[in-house]
Amino acid sequence: MSDAGQVTASAAELYDGLFVPALFAEWAPKLVAAAGITEGMRVLDVACGTGVLALAAADVVGEKGAVVGVDLNPGMLAVARGKGSGVAWHEGAAEALPFQSQSFDAVVSQFGLMFFSDQRAALEEMWRAVRPGGRLAVAVWGSLEDTPGYAAATALVSRLFGDPVADLLRSPYSLGDREELQSLLAAAGISEARVKLVPGAARFASIRTWMECDVRGWTLAAELDDAQFEVLASEAEKALDAFVTEDGSVQFAHPALIATAEKSA
Repeated sequence: MSDAGQVTASAAELYDGLFVPALFAEWAPKLVAAAGITEGMRVLDVACGTGVLALAAADVVGEKGAVVGVDLNPGMLAVARGKGSGVAWHEGAAEALPFQSQSFDAVVSQFGLMFFSDQRAALEEMWRAVRPGGRLAVAVWGSLEDTPGYAAATALVSRLFGDPVADLLRSPYSLGDREELQSLLAAAGISEARVKLVPGAARFASIRTWMECDVRGWTLAAELDDAQFEVLASEAEKALDAFVTEDGSVQFAHPALIATAEKSA
């Protein structure tokens, strides 16, 4: 996984408390449904982070099933393990999954593929782990052009701190082109995959909370000091006010591409 996807243990806690409810929680049941997960299945969640998708899958498979979560980031896994679930958490790279071939009924991955150092190899590994008749479901964020809040936030960060810092905000949207994602899947041997643009929304309590998520719960924590954060928060109040609702919270469209495939029996 590239450095853009890495966070410290303390940042992982902030990520889980801020980013997960703001961006990720609504997608877990959508991925569970896309993968056709039902009671009794054996499921693998790749780049499981702090566990939102793995935990949703565990609720569905029940005691008769099993869920495994794998992530390269020990800080994320530490938070996941603290949730006391029945999920088996493993540290490992998506490009070299430590599991036998064809050993899972469903393999899922939510918003991790963009950060893998070798995206094709990671997809090949995920597909290898799917049993015949099983399903793969992978979600990536849509394009920055389809995500107005982050398009504006990226422009603001670029103006204040330059493109190298702004590129860290752009990186989650690097696979937002449907045709490019389809081509990547085909190159990994998943030629029958279906890619669908699914609507979603980002929700933050305030503009300041939004900026705290991106700076303190993500890799901008290593780029901006406290004084720079205050500059960003102040400027954001003006530059991003179009996304503030009547009650002072923030909401804007945040769609994703969901790719699904079923392995031939």
